[in-house]
Amino acid sequence: MFAVIVNTLAIMLGAGIGLLLRRGISAALSEQMLKALGLCTMVIGIQGALVTSNILILIIAIASGVLIGEIFDLDGKVNRFTAALLEKHTKGPGQAAQMAEAFISSCLIMNVGAMVIVGSLDAGLRANYTMLYTKSLLDFISGIMLAATMGVGVMGSALFTLIFQGAIVLGAEVIAPLLSDRLIGELSATGCVIILAIGLNMVGLTRFKLINYLPALLIVPLILLVMH
Repeated sequence: MFAVIVNTLAIMLGAGIGLLLRRGISAALSEQMLKALGLCTMVIGIQGALVTSNILILIIAIASGVLIGEIFDLDGKVNRFTAALLEKHTKGPGQAAQMAEAFISSCLIMNVGAMVIVGSLDAGLRANYTMLYTKSLLDFISGIMLAATMGVGVMGSALFTLIFQGAIVLGAEVIAPLLSDRLIGELSATGCVIILAIGLNMVGLTRFKLINYLPALLIVPLILLVMH
């Protein structure tokens, strides 16, 4: 768990620095920086999505996931719940929605990908923390950029990282036998499509309901199970 704690502290420190930098940035410059960061996020998403070994798995997972998300209005429920939690600490519903978007986007950017799964499994099974330490450095830099452009909501991703990665590390012996290299690859590719959607939202081209895409990650193992 030590590496997970380091990762959590790295996000908090990076986000803290970003919030300090945010005070000296004008609204116009912040908007342009957000768009620039969105372009970089899109590149990461495209690059990661291309690792899929079967594009049909990706298509079916995303289409089925969005269908489930829309039917149950997952995005609306999560955003309303988050806004209700933040209402007492914000100046209005607009600021609460902004914080919620920053929280959700940063959580997905920092916790979707093969590095999270493989690094956490290595930490839990072999006490090998190298990959999580590398991720901590990347998250530190991401935390600075995201908080400087999106605000204090990014700080909440530190808690999510602690819980999510910590659960994988602690349950590594149970989880590892269930995860093949192909499953990890397809989960990563599907997650990167969601990261691409985040980038498109950041540059202002779209308003994807990100939470509605998350069920796709649950569909991937079901597809592989049926295929085999």
